Amino acid sequence: MTAQPHQYMIEEEYLAFERSSTTKHEYYAGRIYAMTGAKEPHNLIAGNLVAAFHPQLRRKPCRVYASDMRIKVVTTGLNTYPDIVIVCGQPQFTDAVRDTITNPIVLVEILSASTERYDRGMKFEHYRTISTLCDYILVAQDRHHVEHFARQEGGLWVFQEATHASAELYIPSIDCTLKLEDMYEKVDFEEGVSEITREILPDE
Repeated sequence: MTAQPHQYMIEEEYLAFERSSTTKHEYYAGRIYAMTGAKEPHNLIAGNLVAAFHPQLRRKPCRVYASDMRIKVVTTGLNTYPDIVIVCGQPQFTDAVRDTITNPIVLVEILSASTERYDRGMKFEHYRTISTLCDYILVAQDRHHVEHFARQEGGLWVFQEATHASAELYIPSIDCTLKLEDMYEKVDFEEGVSEITREILPDE
């Protein structure tokens, strides 16, 4: 099931609406898009990722946020909720409410059948315009498969992937290593995959 966009709003109206809402919505080009909840595999992976990052970053000037932290892509106006957000140094917020960040260094999305095309395509296009972003990580939830896009000097993005439970991925921008066996701990692939449904943004 895909959520339908609500009526046109300016960003200030969206923020007022969102801050009083019991559900999360993305915002782009004057429209909001409802997001539904995640099932067990998605939630397990997200929790495992926070647990994997935390001990490696706790003595560093970095912060790890789970999926309730909104980011704004300043150059395009997209407001969205990555599954994991990491900021190093002081987080930059859009206003005094401190619930919308503009300077992530690492973003992680956990893929589902309904979001994979968007996360790989248009959403990554938006993310690539964030000047502070160094790493974008896509995590499958139906098998051991993690994809890592790392920004190099000159704007080149280098791709690597890990496809076995014993594999590891190193993230140089935050000096962290992700072990797939830890990321997928207690995840039963036979139980199905998460469905976080949203309207795919129009190709315009």
